[in-house]
Amino acid sequence: MTGPLERGVWGILATPFVASGDAIDHASFARQIELYGRIGARGVVALGVFGESARLTDAERTDLVRTAVGSTGGASDPAAHLDLVLGLSTVDTEATLLQARALLDAADSAAERSQGAVRALMVQVPSPEPAAIVAHLRAVHEATGLGIVVQDYPLISGVHVRAEALADAIAECPWVVAIKAEAPPTPPAIATLVGRTTVPVFGGLGGVSLIDELAVGAAGAMTGFSQPEGLIATVDAFEHGGFAAARAAWAPYLPLAQFEQQAGIALAIRKELLRRRGLIADASVRPPAATLPQRLHGLLDAHLATLPSTVAD
Repeated sequence: MTGPLERGVWGILATPFVASGDAIDHASFARQIELYGRIGARGVVALGVFGESARLTDAERTDLVRTAVGSTGGASDPAAHLDLVLGLSTVDTEATLLQARALLDAADSAAERSQGAVRALMVQVPSPEPAAIVAHLRAVHEATGLGIVVQDYPLISGVHVRAEALADAIAECPWVVAIKAEAPPTPPAIATLVGRTTVPVFGGLGGVSLIDELAVGAAGAMTGFSQPEGLIATVDAFEHGGFAAARAAWAPYLPLAQFEQQAGIALAIRKELLRRRGLIADASVRPPAATLPQRLHGLLDAHLATLPSTVAD
């Protein structure tokens, strides 16, 4: 399928490990997917940046894809079906193609036993030059036949591209199904991309600029957050009541979202929050990711105490 992604919330899945960090906890991974299906997300993204994809082995990635495909198919409850996007973690074209083929082979073998399938591949912007972007995206699409979610995340990729140049490239790529805009400041970048392209543009970065991104035309959020119910409530509020309604919906969650996005320890914070929710069994992160400082646990408790109750807990 190469049609545009649906508006709404697409959850970035964490990769849970057993306490030693030596192996993936697939049961915990599947519990996250079950939550997103239950609360009304449009889909999920496996092997994103916060999925620690770059720190997984090839075998771990393919095993995780099999679990993701089996868990998103809605075999026991068709109403809980979620679309699945797989992230690719390199900007080199040949390496990206090798990774894509391996992941899709694993997805195809798992799909034979379930109703799940891969909706699209998320690909990093590889260059600031439109022609190089087009060539890279075309190679991935032609090798896989899948739609592409273009992720502009310079903090991770090291590539800084002007929003106008990215829009020029996207105009040459009819197989692009969405843009994930994570080059801060995101509201002006999203406004430019929305004005110059015809594909949905999603915000990320934990939702810290969510209401402003929606106000300038974002189609929703494609991000991870320990309380995704807040993301969904905010996007729904904007759709039905505009900026004021979205601001009111997101206000209780924003302090925690900002706390969760602290540079260097953001992943550890999110995993600890997911553990406290019972979604993952252990909050381990893979080195060189930093662990959560013990002195912040009390502050974490204070933030959690202010949250509204959720239908999922």
